[in-house]
Amino acid sequence: MLIAEFTKNKIMLLEKIISISGKPGLFKLVSQLRNGFIIEDVTTKKKVSIGNSSQVSLLDNIAMFTFDKEVPLFEVFENIAKNYDYKETISHKSSDEVLKDFMTASLPNYDTERVYASDIKKLAQWYNLLQKAGYITPESFVKAEPETLDGAQEEVSIEKEAPKKAAPKAEKPATPKVKATSAAKAAPKSTHTKKG
Repeated sequence: MLIAEFTKNKIMLLEKIISISGKPGLFKLVSQLRNGFIIEDVTTKKKVSIGNSSQVSLLDNIAMFTFDKEVPLFEVFENIAKNYDYKETISHKSSDEVLKDFMTASLPNYDTERVYASDIKKLAQWYNLLQKAGYITPESFVKAEPETLDGAQEEVSIEKEAPKKAAPKAEKPATPKVKATSAAKAAPKSTHTKKG
């Protein structure tokens, strides 16, 4: 599999689903904290927090290789869903031959040298997890409307409001300067406290 950015035509229901290195299963991003995220297990619905140091992959940013292009993971999920009538698919513990047949049906022309058996197992496992959790439905694969762009613009304007207070003239450079200033102020305070 390849990590790539696919911001156009996001899948609405699935766009906040993540995989965390070292943790089994899939998770939904619930909200962002100052130093991490609150996530929810897609199957148990249990919420926990993780730190910024966690290696997180948005499924929305993952693609699979074919011989001529990279196909977003959710397009492959959609192919599987249609092939299996939106029901559970083969087990990720199936034989390599069964997994290869499954992959050929799900993504004809997949690159047999760059898509490994482990990738196919993960694909089947993730699909089945999402299917059991109710994320695999015909509505799951409806492409995002232009309204999502408005949401992104709102996020940007919220981010711009904070730097305006510190430096209204130069919004973009203000963010690094504010961070550098905060860090610079923190160091002298601690050394000054030690001296005095």
